Amino acid sequence: MLFFRSLANRAQEDELMDDFSLGGEELIEALEHLRRLNRIFAAPGPTIYGVEKLWEAIGKPSTLSILDVGAGSGDVNHKLLQWADQKGIQLEVTLVDMTAEACAEAIRQFHNESRVKVLQADVKELPRRMADIVTGSQFVHHFSGDSLVEIVSHMLKASKYGVVINDIHRHPISYTAVWLMTRLISRNRYIRHDGPLSVAKGFTNRDWQELKQRLDHDSMTYTWQPLFRYSVVIPQLPDLDSRVTKEAVLTWQR
Repeated sequence: MLFFRSLANRAQEDELMDDFSLGGEELIEALEHLRRLNRIFAAPGPTIYGVEKLWEAIGKPSTLSILDVGAGSGDVNHKLLQWADQKGIQLEVTLVDMTAEACAEAIRQFHNESRVKVLQADVKELPRRMADIVTGSQFVHHFSGDSLVEIVSHMLKASKYGVVINDIHRHPISYTAVWLMTRLISRNRYIRHDGPLSVAKGFTNRDWQELKQRLDHDSMTYTWQPLFRYSVVIPQLPDLDSRVTKEAVLTWQR
């Protein structure tokens, strides 16, 4: 992966993790190293921020279900479970990924956690309103154009209350930091190739505004979060679930 590259527009190359013909031990190692990168770059923060924002908008219910799509080994959800404990929320989390390696790693990570279950599936095949909130951490940057609109639409369909997207800010500082860090902590080709490319495939305000327009979803918000990430919150439309009141939507939009 090149050290110098233009970040004016989103990169279009596929990541190695997008090639499902690969995998095996090298992918398992990559997932382990990715967990380390997520700790270094404080990856759970934007997800927690967005989930709490939606949770407050729907009246702070005492029970909540989360569906994390493209979850990998699901490590960002450790912090989400801690947040739920602090708030006194009875939380259930379903981790969804298409690869057997990611699902096996997720099962290993959460084998002692009864609140978490793992499902190998395609988000496009998930039933409607499967969970209260659907999250995607470093997932949607794998898509662009019509495919991006389609995948976010499927995430919305699977949610009762809305979607929280946690993804990368495309910026020279974040690109340089990830390029250097991936070479410091790993010799794995997934990490060295996909890490910087993930940033190059990331987003700016302009990209989120374009997605908002294409989804025709006025209540979608996007907020910059440390470290060079965005928390994107797309509340579900009120007529799709009677428990989401008009008052909640008006509060959300103020």
